[in-house]
Amino acid sequence: MGRGTGTLAALAGAVAVVAMIATLSGQDVAPAGGFGRDLRSGSVPAGLGDLVRTAGRTCAAAPASVLAAQLEAESSWNATARDADGDGRRSPWTPADAIAAQAAYDCALAERMRTAQRTGQVSGSLTDLMLAAYNAGPQAVLDAGGVPSIPETRDYVARITERSAAFADTTGEDDGATGTFAARLVQIARSQVGTPYAWGGGRPTGPSEGVAQGRGTIGFDCSGLVLFATYQASGGGIRLPHSADLQTRSGTTVPTDQLQAGDVISFTRPGETVAHHVGIYVGSGLMVDAPQTGSQVRVEPLRTSYWEGQTWRAVRFRT
Repeated sequence: MGRGTGTLAALAGAVAVVAMIATLSGQDVAPAGGFGRDLRSGSVPAGLGDLVRTAGRTCAAAPASVLAAQLEAESSWNATARDADGDGRRSPWTPADAIAAQAAYDCALAERMRTAQRTGQVSGSLTDLMLAAYNAGPQAVLDAGGVPSIPETRDYVARITERSAAFADTTGEDDGATGTFAARLVQIARSQVGTPYAWGGGRPTGPSEGVAQGRGTIGFDCSGLVLFATYQASGGGIRLPHSADLQTRSGTTVPTDQLQAGDVISFTRPGETVAHHVGIYVGSGLMVDAPQTGSQVRVEPLRTSYWEGQTWRAVRFRT
């Protein structure tokens, strides 16, 4: 079912859909979550960055970071030789043609999945649906009403979306100029202010549907927000558990009177030993967190009677 290695070469049939770029481009806005609005500088082989960036503007469901993760997974960037005959015709062996064809094919699948979303045939993230259709075929996704329960397909979707963090410029700046990991962490966490709280929601690539009382809501709970922000800020290098308590049992312990922006703080109620809440310190006595059902990700003051009445545990992560 998967396309296997050497996919760029196998895209000969997809080259014909490159013409769809003009009609699909600009149909929707950039996706929320950890896919970024641009490509992280230096994350792809030399000479291919501008090609991937341009192709990543074809449609929002297949931004540059997702395309890069796909190209790496499918071909390890091997099919990048120049067109052998140099006749100027589109070729899956020419990087400019092959990368554009990948984007056009992805976006054609995304458009089909978007139509199915609108009619209630499928549900889920459009990028996830697109990737599932790429791996298993669109009919399998339509038949399943979403990402099918095929182990290979589920693994493919997870691998590509999570690996995309290594390629995503989630700050809107060139990676070499974003400063420290802590600065990226704060900026990424702040970018989610206003996202709904969903109990059990949040994954490395962004908001997700919650569970139990969070079912039906796409968003973050407190630890879901922290695991997303740390994963994205580290380019996939840090993957924390989805647990407020466990998230501050790794990293370097920080005295709470020496907090710096980017430190992660958990809170434990009097008489308890397991932290029930976690947030990211952003400086000036404030933290960004996902507070509770019915609320949204917000920036709030730490120096209140509620938080000061609890035990704080703070850690600092480095990459």
